[in-house]
Amino acid sequence: MAIRFSRPRALALCALPVLALFGTAAFAPLPFTVAQPGTTADVLGKDKGTPVITIKGAPTRPTDGKLLMTTILATAPTADIGVGDVVDSWFRTDRAVMPRDSVYPTGDSEKEIEQHNLQDMKESQNVAVDAALNYLDMKPGSVDVTLHLADVGGPSAGLFFSLGIIDKLSDDGSGGGLTGGRTIAGTGTIEADGTVGAVGGVSLKTQAARRDGATVFLVPKAECKQAKAERPEGLRLVAVTTLRSAVSSLRALDQGGSVPGC
Repeated sequence: MAIRFSRPRALALCALPVLALFGTAAFAPLPFTVAQPGTTADVLGKDKGTPVITIKGAPTRPTDGKLLMTTILATAPTADIGVGDVVDSWFRTDRAVMPRDSVYPTGDSEKEIEQHNLQDMKESQNVAVDAALNYLDMKPGSVDVTLHLADVGGPSAGLFFSLGIIDKLSDDGSGGGLTGGRTIAGTGTIEADGTVGAVGGVSLKTQAARRDGATVFLVPKAECKQAKAERPEGLRLVAVTTLRSAVSSLRALDQGGSVPGC
């Protein structure tokens, strides 16, 4: 999942039975990480003054609308999460308590974890470029794509990097792009063959997306149930399984067609 490197004090609800956390563990740190909706970034725009996507060696088209990749904010791997933190947020939907090892590699130092997450992002970017160029039947050697997004780790921006590249390099046949002028958000890993994978934290990411103006959210199909459980009002969920299905759905939305919902 994409994680902004921040250390807010967050209080959240764990899916485990709360009563099981009491007793001898009442005052002991628990092996959890607390997460909340993070920031979003428009892959069609700029990050700290630098274009997120830069393409050389091929003509590009002007884009409209936004393609927002989404993140979660997680407490540091060394943060102490106690029973009180869990109970305090029992009725909150904007926090989640997650097993620490589902967010951070086990046994690494904080610095090593940050480097690991950044490496995941770098590898995800490389694969996203391959997936987009494969979709467009373009050879990587004739097109140079550079991706820039600071302070974000993890692989879950892969789908949106690919969509951003496609939007800049191709149109719908009549000059239009993928967004139809909308603010589209979402999440999902990507493989070079275009397969979209689940990432975790999707219910928090939908909240970040709606907060930042998105009206449509692309969800890896495997995470539809989780996304529906906390869907913000006014946000349409679209299930995707591949890069091709994501592109097809976005173009169908622009033309008033039907799309696979959650």
